Amino acid sequence: MKWDYFSKDTIGKQLVRSADSVSADLREGFGRYFYKEEKQFSYYLRNSLYETKTCLPKVSNRKLISSKDFEKFGKEIIDLGVKLNS
Repeated sequence: MKWDYFSKDTIGKQLVRSADSVSADLREGFGRYFYKEEKQFSYYLRNSLYETKTCLPKVSNRKLISSKDFEKFGKEIIDLGVKLNS
């Protein structure tokens, strides 16, 4: 998949940063000793997850990803959100 410079520099970077932050916050939260710190990183993780969820339709509407990828990534985000809230 090839994105033009503007797409990469705007929504592309935001999508990558938010998605990367999900995994980083998850890992960092589990690495914390105190429950309160772990809980705080769960909030960060949820925020990053919803930011990623917000970016995904924009990327799809701009035809930067296929509808198949949009459905796949959307399902993964929903599944992770359910697991996070349980």
